[in-house]
Amino acid sequence: MRKKILITLALMFVYRLGCWLPIPGITGETYAGQAGNSGDILSLLSMITGGALTNGAFLAIGISPYINASIIIQLLTVAIPPLERWSKQGDEGRKKLNKLTRIFTLVLAVAQAIGIVINFSRGDQISTTVFNVNMKKWLVCIFVGAILVAGSMFTMWLGERITEIGVGNGISLLIFVGILSTAGISIVSVITAWVKGTDQNAPWQLLAFLLLVVVIFAFIVFVDLAERKIPVHYAKQIKGRKQYGGQTTYIPIKVNASGVLPIIFSTAILSFPQLIMSMFNMDPTKGFYKFWTNWLGTGKPIYSVLVGLLILFFSFFYAQIQFNAEEVARNIQQYGGNITGLRPGKQTSDYLKKINKRLTLFGAIFLAIIAIVPSIIFNFVFSSGTSIALVNAFSSTGMLIVVSVALEFEKQLQSQLMMKQYRGFLK
Repeated sequence: MRKKILITLALMFVYRLGCWLPIPGITGETYAGQAGNSGDILSLLSMITGGALTNGAFLAIGISPYINASIIIQLLTVAIPPLERWSKQGDEGRKKLNKLTRIFTLVLAVAQAIGIVINFSRGDQISTTVFNVNMKKWLVCIFVGAILVAGSMFTMWLGERITEIGVGNGISLLIFVGILSTAGISIVSVITAWVKGTDQNAPWQLLAFLLLVVVIFAFIVFVDLAERKIPVHYAKQIKGRKQYGGQTTYIPIKVNASGVLPIIFSTAILSFPQLIMSMFNMDPTKGFYKFWTNWLGTGKPIYSVLVGLLILFFSFFYAQIQFNAEEVARNIQQYGGNITGLRPGKQTSDYLKKINKRLTLFGAIFLAIIAIVPSIIFNFVFSSGTSIALVNAFSSTGMLIVVSVALEFEKQLQSQLMMKQYRGFLK
């Protein structure tokens, strides 16, 4: 276990190192101008990569293409029968889906790199001098795009290696360390401003912000661990000389089974038009871009309402994918079990559907509150001064990701320690 933890820390250190290595031919200020607004998709990507997008670093795109590819493959497994069959074929099917996910990751990384390079080249933000050598602009664009794609694929490789030889889910841990790094940098900047005397209210704002974050973290943990336990009783069965069953267990249904995915989907959909318009260098003071910014921009009332509605929709959609009431009811019936007071089969499946819908509704309302309310409070209380960097660092999505990954890492660590103890007992 000690060896696995050290390997995990070493690979995460390599990832953080790549988030600070600059790309020749482009400056960090270029990225900083593109990822400055709190809550939009570019600021979310910058937060997930630990500021690599803002730094114009080798791993600027980071793990976002892999995340999007994984989400697309998950959604396609419901719509495309061959992919659905792969998902039910065990390890062999999982290998096929992983290979398809890597291909989608490469395609999305190339598309994202091309969009970034086109945007910067149109704004004359690509330097034609690389390593003190004057080069053609198109050649520098290809060079920068290739480095961005290579960095994204290298990040995916690091995440898979952590999962394989380290502890926990590698992709989730890379996102986790990226968000914490962004938060740490923001806290250091606030403290630096206070020491230099540029913001005398910085320590009080930092203390108030941390207290609010602790309260929100506690609320997230409380709901994230909440579950409804449905008792299932299995009848006694005699097979040969042995007796099976005769015990009572339960089916756990989580309140927030979909995690942070509905928030990511909703934010990405509403921010995608603005992202496309900014990538193609459209004027934000004219036409559709101005209309979108004034009415559907981040923080606008209509934007908040649409985010809440989309979160409700995606929460129910993802719940239908994750929890199949008919299959659960069929498995209970096959093993001679029943829920007290209900007949096996359709009555059990209808009951499970009703419970799942109610819990999904509460989970969706929780996600909508977390996505909208903290951002409004933070922007209202910390709308000026150096503390605005804290608001950009600790978004609602970031806090949900941090809590979910930390709880999952703790569970996996405990399970591996438990397996080690069992092996020692058997020996």
